[in-house]
Amino acid sequence: MTTLRTTRMLTRYKAWANELMFKAVVQLPPGEALKQRCSLFPNIVHTLNHNYVIDLIFQAHLLSREHGFTARNTPTCPPLGSLWHAQQEVDNWYIAWSDGITDAAINETVLFTFVGGGEGAMTRGEILLHVVNHTTYHHGFVANLFYEIPAEPPTTDLPVFLRDVPQNV
Repeated sequence: MTTLRTTRMLTRYKAWANELMFKAVVQLPPGEALKQRCSLFPNIVHTLNHNYVIDLIFQAHLLSREHGFTARNTPTCPPLGSLWHAQQEVDNWYIAWSDGITDAAINETVLFTFVGGGEGAMTRGEILLHVVNHTTYHHGFVANLFYEIPAEPPTTDLPVFLRDVPQNV
């Protein structure tokens, strides 16, 4: 991670992109968000749930505590509205975490066990970069599924965020 300013910007970017994506999914025609798809996850909501689960897993790593997950997604997922509320809570946690982190702490190495097995070691900054990158990656999956509906996905690119959202961090 280059600077604390970048750390703070990335957490806000992730929350902004999630907000755009969830709002767009809510506006899809009835049934489309839960319609079975030929994709890595069974439907759009389950894909968003995967992002949420990964956020919780790496939040636990940052806090050096157990997360309780045995897989990178849950067999079922909550209703879209409940998932959106939960996602906002964890996004707000990451923002608050980034606002309180120090230069020394962002570069500390965190040891953890991957859900699929094996030991991991990443700095706190690397964990944040992974969480943001992971969300962006799966937003791409969701965007692709929009085209199957057909519907226009939101534009969640970092340059658009930097253009449209004042950076006061």
